[in-house]
Amino acid sequence: MARKRRSLPDEAPEVSELPDSAMRTLYVLRHAKSGWDDPTLHDHDRPLDLRGERAALIMGRYMAQRRFVPDLVLCSTARRAQETRTLAATQWGAEPPVEVDRDLYLTGERMLLKRLARVPDDYRHVLLVAHNPDLHDLVVTLGRRGNEELLAGVAAKFPTAAFAAIKLPLVHWADIGGAVGTLVCYTVPKDLV
Repeated sequence: MARKRRSLPDEAPEVSELPDSAMRTLYVLRHAKSGWDDPTLHDHDRPLDLRGERAALIMGRYMAQRRFVPDLVLCSTARRAQETRTLAATQWGAEPPVEVDRDLYLTGERMLLKRLARVPDDYRHVLLVAHNPDLHDLVVTLGRRGNEELLAGVAAKFPTAAFAAIKLPLVHWADIGGAVGTLVCYTVPKDLV
């Protein structure tokens, strides 16, 4: 089901009009496919299945090739999210600092925005590894400009191991709540194999 896009405020600057110092990039990676083999496991503790492991590696390699490598990673405490992050990071060379946070586990878009607002401004490229529907809602809310095909793809779905990159006209992460960003990338593993 397609989601309605919000109208853009007239005063929001175009990303191309801003100097690099007034830009932040948010990378969003949904955890890869997890296994359901053990019905006794709590949802939080489910590991990736083999397909998920392959997808995490594919997405990590894609991020490295496109130079979408973060300088900070915020990751859910869920096992499948942490395994996705770890496998993806094997493709980047050196792994950036990682903050694992329980507030990123199925707490809603507003909580994700609150967490992002606490990121120190020294970090310009932040990766968020978490869950749906939270990530889908976040990407649709923040990435409201860009290529119509990418916007339509994100609006339709954000499946496991989906990746998005959003350029944000921000000097301070604390201002992310009202940001109107440009969706510069949206891809899923099946597009890359």
